[in-house]
Amino acid sequence: MAGEAIERGHAAASAVPLVDMVGIDKTFPGVRALSQARFELVPGEVHALMGENGAGKSTLMKVLSGVYTRDSGEVRLDGQPVEITSPRQAQDAGISIIHQELALMRDLTAAQNIFIGREPRRFGILDEGQLNRDAAAIFASMNLKLEPTVPVESLTIAKQQMVEIAKALSYRSRVLIMDEPTAALNDAEIAELFAIINRLKAEGVGVVYISHKMDEIKRISDRVTVMRDGEYVGTVPAAETPIETIISMMVGRTLSNETLAIPNTALAPVALEVKHLNRGREIRDVSFSVRKGEILGFAGLMGAGRTEVARAIFGADRRESGEIWVNGQRVGISTPRDAVEKGIGYLSEDRKLFGLATGLDVRNNIALASLQRFTGPGGVLNEAGMQVAARGYIRQLSIKTPSDTQEARLLSGGNQQKVVIAKWLLRDCDILIFDEPTRGIDVGAKSEIYKLLNNLAAQGKAIIVISSELPEILRLSHRIAVMCEGRLTGMLPGGSSQEEIMRLATLREPAMQVRHAG
Repeated sequence: MAGEAIERGHAAASAVPLVDMVGIDKTFPGVRALSQARFELVPGEVHALMGENGAGKSTLMKVLSGVYTRDSGEVRLDGQPVEITSPRQAQDAGISIIHQELALMRDLTAAQNIFIGREPRRFGILDEGQLNRDAAAIFASMNLKLEPTVPVESLTIAKQQMVEIAKALSYRSRVLIMDEPTAALNDAEIAELFAIINRLKAEGVGVVYISHKMDEIKRISDRVTVMRDGEYVGTVPAAETPIETIISMMVGRTLSNETLAIPNTALAPVALEVKHLNRGREIRDVSFSVRKGEILGFAGLMGAGRTEVARAIFGADRRESGEIWVNGQRVGISTPRDAVEKGIGYLSEDRKLFGLATGLDVRNNIALASLQRFTGPGGVLNEAGMQVAARGYIRQLSIKTPSDTQEARLLSGGNQQKVVIAKWLLRDCDILIFDEPTRGIDVGAKSEIYKLLNNLAAQGKAIIVISSELPEILRLSHRIAVMCEGRLTGMLPGGSSQEEIMRLATLREPAMQVRHAG
């Protein structure tokens, strides 16, 4: 079906396109990323671009934004053929892109990041005051409470994402490309972003919206274009097309949406117990346990302290007080190395910064946490053994890569996530913490990861899943721990409602139903 157009009318389609891409080809060493791809964007519309990880969505938009040069095909702006060979040329043409993987300079302030290379000057000297005032004006237009002088490295992933959006808006672009813009945003922040998008639409800006979140696509987009395996599949009107149809176009098959069975783990041994964990206002007297074979979901609003708890358990952040018990024994964990030696693996929400060595190949990334297993006398690595292990997980997780020697940085975001998961599966940890495990992953890969997590639990692994998507928490969890402002405010059984979770997620004091021992 790939390459076979599905065209249905949309009122905006009669306008002269802002962007018209036709017959776009792009090949990288060992992989053909785009084949006769096409895309159209008209003024004042939000056009969703969808497809599984590796479908070519981000590659096509990087061609449009000057990051990549196409091998063949034509790009037209306002009906006129153009050659876009650099990001600066794209920006000058009114095209901005917000990448899925953030590209901020962490040691600079928010304002400095927004206007890097375009700083206001007075008598040839940087005008810091004007710089901060200009940034503050953009934040005000976004209804964003953020100080221009705050260092980016001190911001949460969500706030860094908003700085990226502010940077794109500062160019006054006519074409704005958003690649998974809400991956790290909570519901309130998503609502603010959608308000910004609607204002831009009213001003005639065309927005390309790349997302795997079906509910968002239905809420914000006018049309949906689907790609598969680097090829154009079709374009459909968002409001009139059932989600199931869009998913079928993406994956070429029908996905089951069954509710996963919740086994009774009440009598299973406790694998991990956390007692009275504290770290300033981020973590306040948190206690809970996870049993072997159990998936414990952690829910809460952004800033509730879920990731902070995971990092403290893993030794990535120092805790002020509290105890960690593994298999009934109190353990000392001060560093991630300590945690891994105790059988704890942690998949971070920020795979690029903490999960991957992007300059290394897939094989070495998968083996990274298990190098001792492949190290022989004299420190010589068993490359053949690493190759067999890596290729096994590439097959098991359906990682789209031309080979195990492909650099991790060249994979799509979702396939990078799978590499990180493979790393911890190879390590064979008994306790696994997955922080936003399906962030930036398409619906087909999500289904695969859900089954994987349940298979791991069936093998007796103790699993913690942190997710901002309540349907995901409800689908996966045997029990649900809910946090608010650093406190554990409730422990719910699997099968609870979103309303019950949200009530506890906004409760500042713990509710009576918290059960520490599970």
